[in-house]
This record gives sequence, structure tokens and C-alpha cells, in this order.
Amino acid sequence: MHPVMRLVSRRHAEGSRPGFRTDGHRIALAIEGGSSRGTYSSGMVMALEELGLTRCFDAVYGSSAGALNGAWLLSGRALTGMRGWWDPEIMREVINPWRFLRGRPVVDTRYLVDTVYQELTPMDFPAILANPVSYHPMATDAETGEPVDLRPYIRKVDDLKTALRATTCMPVLAGKPVFLAGRRFVDGGVAEPLPFRTALANGATHVLVLRTRRATERPAKPRRMHSMVVPRALPGLRSVWVQQYPRDMADEQLLTELPTVMSIRPPTDAPNVSALERDTVLLRKAVMMGRQAVHAALAS
Repeated sequence: MHPVMRLVSRRHAEGSRPGFRTDGHRIALAIEGGSSRGTYSSGMVMALEELGLTRCFDAVYGSSAGALNGAWLLSGRALTGMRGWWDPEIMREVINPWRFLRGRPVVDTRYLVDTVYQELTPMDFPAILANPVSYHPMATDAETGEPVDLRPYIRKVDDLKTALRATTCMPVLAGKPVFLAGRRFVDGGVAEPLPFRTALANGATHVLVLRTRRATERPAKPRRMHSMVVPRALPGLRSVWVQQYPRDMADEQLLTELPTVMSIRPPTDAPNVSALERDTVLLRKAVMMGRQAVHAALAS
């Protein structure tokens, strides 16, 4: 068994709780996003919750949809919250490419956080703030392109809701950058789609990374249209935007070299899910395949 999974299993068997550890380690959960591709990591989060493994982690890091999935896990409602992925009405409202023609955001993060998470499938925001497992949603500074851990800016429920909008604010597609603590932020996936580096920098000794790409699937280069539009709309992102592909390739290599970092990926026969996918049948299948991937990893 991989050292990360062995340590998680040991903590689970011993009933270890955050704040009362005796093993001297710090385990972080790092969750990849990718907008609709985050269905895979959402299914993985569901499996962690139903297996009772949440308390085995000391911190949860997430970028973009990965941060949303991490929030559901720490709210204790992952099993019910992920149903929004296969609700046709919710998905049509959250992602609507036709709105771009009317000058409105393609991805409506305000509706997602303020309506879906507040009314339709309520997320327990106070539970996230009170959870002894620390929550670290990642965002990208719109002025510098640097990855930013938003945890220091989250003190109350309204801050948390703003942070969820910031980490999922896809450049241009989700409208203007989100303001939090006097700074402008966009999607965390721009600067750090796999937030394991920040987790390690913050003292994690072991990291479990929930991936949304198959092992046979390589990072994709930014689409030409996006590469033309985003740097013009947000000049602060120009440098990090150009560096995305080589950085992602370097991350893939580094993940194979770190003995205390383990990745769980969708199976090799998992279907392609685009970032703006709205096919709820496909999205539900991806959620369930992500869930099965965690069960398979624990069984190996």
C-alpha cells in the first residue's frame, strides 16, 4: 500500500482526530478542479465522506471546482451536495454559453454560491468554518498571476462564500475578478490547478491528490482563443497564462517523484469531460467513476 494510504488507513483504524494526533505527521488533501471536469474529484470526495475518512486529514486544499468539492467534504454534506452536478436545471443556469452573446458571464458563480448552495442544495457554511480540518481554497491574484491561499481572508460566512466565487472565477468566462480583502482574484486553476505545492510549503508531510485527468491524459495547452482574449482582458495574468502548459507538465513529473504524495485518478476508460460540459448523464457517470476510483485505491 502507498505510504499515504497506509497512514490514512492507520489513522482511520485508530480513530485519530485533528488536534489530537500522535503520529507526528500532517496529511493534506489536495483536490484538482477543472470546472465540469471536477465531477471526477467530486465523486472521490463523496467516497471519502461515506468511508468516514474526513477526520484523517489535517488540511484540505482545492482549486476551482476542487475547492468546491473540498468545501462539501468539510461541511459534512458531500453525499447530498454533489447531486447538483446531474440536475439539468442547475447546470443550465450555472453554465450557459449563450449568455456570452449577451455580454453576460458564461459561468454564473453568484447563482451557484448564493442560490444553489444557499437554497437548492444547502451547504453548511458554519460547519466548514468550525471544522478542525483546515480549509484552503486557492485563487489566482488577478494583478500578479500568483497563487494565493485564501484561508487567511476567511473569517465569517460571507468571506467563505466570496472565496468560493473567487476560486471558481474563470477568467472572462465568469465575468470580472472577485474582490476579497481588497484584492482581485480569479480561478485558482490558472496559477495552481494541483495545489499540492502549497500544501507541502505549508508543512504537509503527506498529500493525497484527487485528480480529474486520467493517467493516460496529458495536460492540455490553453485554447488559442483564450490565449488571445485573457491576457488582453487581464494583463496581470499574461506571464502565468503562457507558463501554464510547461508548469502542468512539470507538476506531472514531480508527482511521480515524491514518495509521500499519492494521486488518485479517474480510470483509464473514463470518458472525456470538458470544462463547460452540461450533459447531466455524462456528469453523473463521471461522479460515480470518481467514487469508484477511491474505493479501488483503498482496496489495492
